[in-house]
Amino acid sequence: MNDKSLIPNGPLNFHKSDSQWDERWARFSQGLLTRGIVAGKHDFFRNWVRKFIGFIKPRKWDQALRDDVEQYLALLVRECKAGWQVAQASEALELFYKEVAPMDWARRDWPFIPSTMELSSGHPAAVSRPPLSTGAISRFAGRSDSGELEARWRGFLGEVGERLRSERYAYRTEQSYLDWVKRFLLFVRPKDRSDLNHGAVEDYLAYLALERRVAASTQNQAFNAILFLFRHVLKTEMGRLEEVPRAQTSRRVPVVLGKEEVARLFAEMRGVGQLMAKLMYGSGLRVMECVRLRVKDIDFANSYVVVREGKGGKDRLVPLPVSLVAELEAHLKVVRALWERDRAMGAEGVFLPEALARKYPRAAKEWGWFWVFPSGSESRDPHSGVLRRHHLHEGGIQQLVKRASLRAALVKPVSPHTLRHSFATHLLENGYDIRTVQELLGHSDVSTTMIYTHVLNKPGIAVRSPLD
Repeated sequence: MNDKSLIPNGPLNFHKSDSQWDERWARFSQGLLTRGIVAGKHDFFRNWVRKFIGFIKPRKWDQALRDDVEQYLALLVRECKAGWQVAQASEALELFYKEVAPMDWARRDWPFIPSTMELSSGHPAAVSRPPLSTGAISRFAGRSDSGELEARWRGFLGEVGERLRSERYAYRTEQSYLDWVKRFLLFVRPKDRSDLNHGAVEDYLAYLALERRVAASTQNQAFNAILFLFRHVLKTEMGRLEEVPRAQTSRRVPVVLGKEEVARLFAEMRGVGQLMAKLMYGSGLRVMECVRLRVKDIDFANSYVVVREGKGGKDRLVPLPVSLVAELEAHLKVVRALWERDRAMGAEGVFLPEALARKYPRAAKEWGWFWVFPSGSESRDPHSGVLRRHHLHEGGIQQLVKRASLRAALVKPVSPHTLRHSFATHLLENGYDIRTVQELLGHSDVSTTMIYTHVLNKPGIAVRSPLD
């Protein structure tokens, strides 16, 4: 069992110590220096090349085609990478395939992608904005000394992390909030804690909305992180922010695949990745709910799956697709062999929430608590430092689904969450009521589920066009 099969940018077709590749990377770095790229950024350019070679697997790096580059850059755009990132990836591949490993199509046709400005188009037109505090933007833009700032405020950031853990925030929320606090500090450049005040918050939130043009959900996440900072670390109220421009809230129709498109997608997938994708579609699971499944959560006798600690900390029951039972049972036989090997080698058990780990100290090594989709290698627990087997990383299945959608020639932007949207939509099409679908999806408010009713109204489909 090896989770690397899920990761498109896993092992490449060359070894890092290979003398030929050492020579190629030396030429690559020299080309970057010639273009004026500082040495500190060379790893970023090399990483784009590595990811591209992983993207075209199982073909080798010297079998790349112009269409591969176009599809790869299009994928970066669909992943909402910033325009400068897409341009950086393009420049890295241009240098590699023009000068390091020359290809005729690269020398003949480059450049053939939209410019950075075109990639960044589609933003709303500029709007009038209240001026930020003097020098706020100039202090923030182009800073390269974030490491120095983080070192100076390391104790403060440690205090924020401790407070997040004491308030029992999820690990991912903890990391996200810490990241926003770091960004806030980098923007304000405070001399001491007194500089972290109401005015600094106003400036930063206005910068996010009007300069960065972030989504409303992103600005709200930043606001919640800073609110936590003020209330639990600085021990003060942030004050009212009535004058702060808010990012525009948009209500978007979810991307939904037709049943024939779902079948085409699955046809381009194999092994554990295909099994996970089928389970997410057949049970309406979020990607993290899928990778965190434990053996005891699958009830074959009653044909349901228990989702533990879903979004909002809620448990729920979802149907187990009958057509997947045989595949899941065969998969779990392989997984059990991995579990037995771990026990024989005296490995640490899997992660359990702290209260459960204290109450049931042996449970972590029991078969029922083992992951349904375990990683092929052990990793160190970020909190305890214990080396243990974790579940597969969600990034692997996300990339696998995206690559399969490209091979299936699906024009729609497809991600694992698209399978959940399709699950809900197809249930409504099959006549299930909105309340049932709400329960299966784990939505607190039925209004969240109502977004899927667009398939029942079918605007533009039920209405006959006047042209016809």
